[in-house]
Amino acid sequence: MSAHEAPVPDPPDKQEQLDPVRDHAEGTHLTTNTGTRIDDTDNSLRAGERGPTLMEDFHFREKITHFDHERIPERVVHARGAGAYGHFRPYASLAEFTKADFLQDPERSTPVFVRFSTVAGSRGSADTVRDVRGFATKFYTREGNYDLVGNNFPVFFVQDAIKFPDFVHAVKPEPPNEIPQAQSAHDTFWDFVSLQPESLHTVMWLMSDRALPRSYRMMQGFGVHTFRLVNEHGQGTFVKFHWKPLLGTHSLVWDECQKVAGRDPDYNRRDLWDAIDQGDFPEYELGVQLVPQEDEFRFDFDLLDATKIIPEEIVPVRPVGRMVLDRNPDNYFAETEQVAFHTAHVVPGIDFTNDPLLQGRNFSYLDTQLIRLGGPNFQQLPVNRPVAETRNNQRDGYGQHRIHPGQSSYAPNSLGGGCPMLADPDAGAYVHHQERVDGARIRRRSDSFADHYGQATLFWNSMSGWEREHIVAAYRFELGKVVDRTVRRRTVEQLGHIDIGLAAAVAEGIGVPAPEGPPAENHGRRSAALSLANRATNRADSAATRRVAVLAADGVSGGHVTALRRALAEAGAIVEVLGPHDGELGTADGGRLGVDRAMNTMTSVLYDAVCVPGGAASVAALAGDGLARHYVAEAFKHGKCVAALDDGADLLRRVGLPGVRLAGPGDEVVHDRGVVTGAGTAVAAGDFVTPLIEAIAAHRHFDRDADQIAA
Repeated sequence: MSAHEAPVPDPPDKQEQLDPVRDHAEGTHLTTNTGTRIDDTDNSLRAGERGPTLMEDFHFREKITHFDHERIPERVVHARGAGAYGHFRPYASLAEFTKADFLQDPERSTPVFVRFSTVAGSRGSADTVRDVRGFATKFYTREGNYDLVGNNFPVFFVQDAIKFPDFVHAVKPEPPNEIPQAQSAHDTFWDFVSLQPESLHTVMWLMSDRALPRSYRMMQGFGVHTFRLVNEHGQGTFVKFHWKPLLGTHSLVWDECQKVAGRDPDYNRRDLWDAIDQGDFPEYELGVQLVPQEDEFRFDFDLLDATKIIPEEIVPVRPVGRMVLDRNPDNYFAETEQVAFHTAHVVPGIDFTNDPLLQGRNFSYLDTQLIRLGGPNFQQLPVNRPVAETRNNQRDGYGQHRIHPGQSSYAPNSLGGGCPMLADPDAGAYVHHQERVDGARIRRRSDSFADHYGQATLFWNSMSGWEREHIVAAYRFELGKVVDRTVRRRTVEQLGHIDIGLAAAVAEGIGVPAPEGPPAENHGRRSAALSLANRATNRADSAATRRVAVLAADGVSGGHVTALRRALAEAGAIVEVLGPHDGELGTADGGRLGVDRAMNTMTSVLYDAVCVPGGAASVAALAGDGLARHYVAEAFKHGKCVAALDDGADLLRRVGLPGVRLAGPGDEVVHDRGVVTGAGTAVAAGDFVTPLIEAIAAHRHFDRDADQIAA
């Protein structure tokens, strides 16, 4: 049978492929790596009970040696991550634009592995730092692995990969003292930014709440670069990839992030793991922005510039498929740590453009995997193995897992029957898109890359009032950590090219002069898709998987707690009763109520809402407890839903929530800016539940006067 006629076999499912290498310890005996059984692993072999350890103790030597060599180099960037398996299915065939097999048949599911990550910090840093987040997806397709290596920002800090080492060196801890960890709030980063204006657009995203995701399940992803789709006829179409979470895109606030980092540095990783473990599988929609090749130069920016977006008002995002993550890894090191992504892992129908940042990444990703994973055979590690068959003449090297019989390891050959043979382009071989390239060898960037301020201004113009307040506060915090005041002033001068009001507000907060001279002209353009406050583009209609703290003490209304649990559980929320102590509480009617956690082991920043049921004795006890009052005050300050039934509103009054109306005599339910109060009878009738769920689903309520709250 010729190569042209050879059919492409259906590959095994990725989980079936992994089954043979899953090593379950149940019912087995402890052995050395060579299989010798061991009867004692607590004591070294020694000469007498108090004598010296003997070199002949092979078990001790093997155990210690393996321990001493367990660590591999961590990723230079994206070191701290979380991963999950799942599957992707297209909505319809995209054959008009691409011949990529996994985008053809809506009946076919493609297995995936996704790794989310922070960028700047080491493996031991916290999840909730102000940072870009990685969103890398490995598609195990029938034609080989395709890696969509993205971030939760659609733009990057530099235009050319030759600047990438400079950017990373600037944002990493400073050389003299390896401080600060996982922060951009220091001199070297802002020195770089103030001298490299192409970074300003991405820095605007970094200073926004986009850099503080509530959850990996509520975080967008972007391919960043402009790629190229190629169909069966060799016709190319420019494409930008978007991942959109079906739970909506939601963020934390900065004060909350810093507190979460102390209470639970694994906050985002734990959230992803727990959601999948509980069957609340994260879902994302894949969308594409498609640009015909003949329209390459119709924009006022360069499609090859990774510091620019295509505004969705100009080219809408077309939904093309859905991804569901439904399985946690079995072993963090073997899977999440050893998974290797590479922007050049493509399949027929997906190709590159001349984006200078992308071209450099295509070199860098392979280079870093070679040293991090010990050599050229890292693709044979189970998590990296394609489900498609692999056959080539690339033999030997560190970590070779395969035994290659036969005497030929070259092409062409006759001794091996000409195998592995070359594939015909019509039989699934990868064929690069043909494009004429002319030009002198020159170290110079195109003038079409020269506008470093226009899209940063677009982002600023698109923000709501509270988003702008958060951005100004972020600049003030970050630049307030910069010791060199020249760097502060130079950065503010750069902000003046984006928006003079932004520059003046930041300057006032960090004690430097506002820019002098005429302000830069603001072009006035906006893009609704950029704002988290835009509910038309960012859905917020579900309380599913939101975490709700119910505060209770002895004498609580058991009926209220039961009704709240039932109603919120039906909406998909996760309810936990927090008490002054663990164990059980006595209810107002003489019953017993189990406590899920003691209040002092948790904190409001680990929840999306705080509810206070009725019960005079319970509310009185909570009102006298500073920690309980802090739960309510802090949740209110962070814009979260706060709710109370009957006497529970007295706790809210004790805290003092400025400008918010609470239910009084004659009021069944009052919903005021995310604070829901009412009578206990209303929850049983459902009248309390609807506004409560709406308030939780809205995520945050920043139309409050919360500055005077001490929390």
